[in-house]
Amino acid sequence: MNFPKSKRNRLHVQIRWLIRRDMDEVLNIEKEVAEVPWREEEFLASMRQRNCIGMVAEHNQKIVGFMIYELHKSRLRILNFAVSPHQQRKGVGTQMIQRLVDKLSQQRRREIAIELRETNLAAQFFFKDQNFKAVQVARGHFSDTEEDAYIMRFRLHQPSEEFAKYHPINRISEFDAA
Repeated sequence: MNFPKSKRNRLHVQIRWLIRRDMDEVLNIEKEVAEVPWREEEFLASMRQRNCIGMVAEHNQKIVGFMIYELHKSRLRILNFAVSPHQQRKGVGTQMIQRLVDKLSQQRRREIAIELRETNLAAQFFFKDQNFKAVQVARGHFSDTEEDAYIMRFRLHQPSEEFAKYHPINRISEFDAA
């Protein structure tokens, strides 16, 4: 995993289950960072699903980030992921992704997937720095704007022949060499 260049600015967080009383802080972060923020009803509907988990990153008893993800047989799928704008670039997101990577090895899942808006360059670069690869473009994926999505995946211990199947050809694949 890649950590922020300056470890001095690194914010150590506790990552725990999201509970109902966290919703106000989670919604505030969501409104601050998302171009099209989820409403409370969308969070609650996700959390009612049997295979859906919410977690928060907490620092000094304040929520500084959150993630909502689905559990599938062989993978995790991130539905929503955000860090407070005031705490970005301090390692909070990296610590949350590391928690998911740890779940892969514990639960025998091999992959984490996320769909990112084409215009969300900051998220694309963040996930690229976390060793995610852009593997597909989903045209018109987001129903609210008809915007395309980049499907990015992290694979745990990916054999080289399996990796060879992925030759992502899209606008961000050229940054893989950087």
